[in-house]
Amino acid sequence: MLWIKVFHILMVIAWMAGLFYLPRIFAHYAEGLSLGEDVRRLEIMATKLFRFMTVMALQAIVAGLWLWFGYGISGDWMYGKLIFVLALVAYHLVCWFYLQRLIDNRLDIRSVYLRVFNEAPLLILVPILVFVTFKPF
Repeated sequence: MLWIKVFHILMVIAWMAGLFYLPRIFAHYAEGLSLGEDVRRLEIMATKLFRFMTVMALQAIVAGLWLWFGYGISGDWMYGKLIFVLALVAYHLVCWFYLQRLIDNRLDIRSVYLRVFNEAPLLILVPILVFVTFKPF
């Protein structure tokens, strides 16, 4: 079970790396587009990164469920953690929505918003770490 835990942590780290970087690509895309620069490479990067982080997210979720059912469904802290994990999944889906708009050349969101949007995964991750570490209830 410890190997599953290691795998889960590794996949979560990879997923979070994608969630931290993809909105940054969106911001650079929006800035480049407003300056009339060629942003095709950013579209390719965003698409490939999204695919990568989706695979990592699915593996993290499967490993997390394996751990949850393997150790037994106990502790109310886990339900608190799951709420924030669902928030990460929702954030991931919003990134997918923005990626679709980027691909269709309709991403008309200001880069300032995208830079603020980029900070949301950290605000979601901190409570997850607190729940996992301290198991407050």
